[in-house]
Amino acid sequence: MSPCDKFRARGRRPVKLGLQLAKILLLTVQLILFGLSNQMVVTFKEENTVAFKHLFLKGYTDGADDSYAVYTQRDLYERVFYAVEKYLAVPNETIGRYAYAREGAGNSTGLLLCQHYYHRGHIDPANDTFNIDPKIITDCLAVDPQDPQDPQLLLTPQLDQSYRNFTLKFHKLINVTIQFQLKAINIQTIINNEIPDCYTFSITITFDNRAHSGRVKIHLENRADIKECKDPSVFGRGDNSFRLFFDVVVILICSSSFILCARSIIRGLMLQHEFSSFFRRRYKRSVSLSDRMEFLNGWYILLVISDVLTILGTIMKIGIESKNFASYDVCSILLGTSTLLVWVGVIRYLTFFQKYNILIVTLRVALPNVIRFCCCVAVIYLGYCFCGWIVLGPYHVK
Repeated sequence: MSPCDKFRARGRRPVKLGLQLAKILLLTVQLILFGLSNQMVVTFKEENTVAFKHLFLKGYTDGADDSYAVYTQRDLYERVFYAVEKYLAVPNETIGRYAYAREGAGNSTGLLLCQHYYHRGHIDPANDTFNIDPKIITDCLAVDPQDPQDPQLLLTPQLDQSYRNFTLKFHKLINVTIQFQLKAINIQTIINNEIPDCYTFSITITFDNRAHSGRVKIHLENRADIKECKDPSVFGRGDNSFRLFFDVVVILICSSSFILCARSIIRGLMLQHEFSSFFRRRYKRSVSLSDRMEFLNGWYILLVISDVLTILGTIMKIGIESKNFASYDVCSILLGTSTLLVWVGVIRYLTFFQKYNILIVTLRVALPNVIRFCCCVAVIYLGYCFCGWIVLGPYHVK
């Protein structure tokens, strides 16, 4: 019976239907609000990565990540020294407000310039001979930036030039890495009435010479860590009372839905047990698995899973907005999956209408055959993929 039929026959109010409709509305609004905040976080990371590439990679142009490389020893030295010089000049040249971070990776230095090379490497193409010890040796040089708050250094700036004595062993060089950290604050979150986050960017510039093909590829990687700022102060902003109240309402609605759906599942299991006992006692036969599954409502299980994911995601969202942790990706997965399941659950109420029910029953009956067809096609597709990968893959650009 549909909720409307139950109300007409027994006067039972469609509480679960009302809860599901309210949950759909609240979860969709919650997802949109969190999506806007998460969009600012992702945009801030991506724009800073692009800025770092233009700052520390000499001659870099947008879209040149795959083709950005050097081919001479002089160019490689220039690119390495250019990145170090730009790092030392960050407080004076960058438009963005950055600060040096020294506490990362258990190292108090600002920048670490390292080269990785074979322990012994002698290659003589003229005589077609080589002698290589594959053991990798790491040689590093620490470069300390100036303290921008020191007034004496501001009057007479003297950059650390020790890195220019760094000699690369080209005949056995594997790669050169430059590692450092910068701090920044994302103040654009004030637009959404949120307290700004503090970021620590861990930047690694790699000059890759593993192939020893005469082409040294250069790429920059940026990993962002978000943490709570110390003593945040935003005049007239940063009040998250409404967001907190909204999240609490979502948790209460989902908890009520979870209790009602779980109760229906438990009642179905109890009825299944009673029916199995009666069938075994009366007919001396056991009930098949497919018949027992008729007592379990899969839609209720779907809604229970959705409620659990929503509650976990909302709790995590409250923690993110209160700056206790910054697991934006995990929260996005939880809230996005729960919203998907909630909207899929709407199909259950469409089955109460005859025209929609015919379509849904047809899909349910045809689904096993569709899955079998997909399995057969997948086997052919995988065979084609492996064949194409070995035959055409080596000649593809990527």
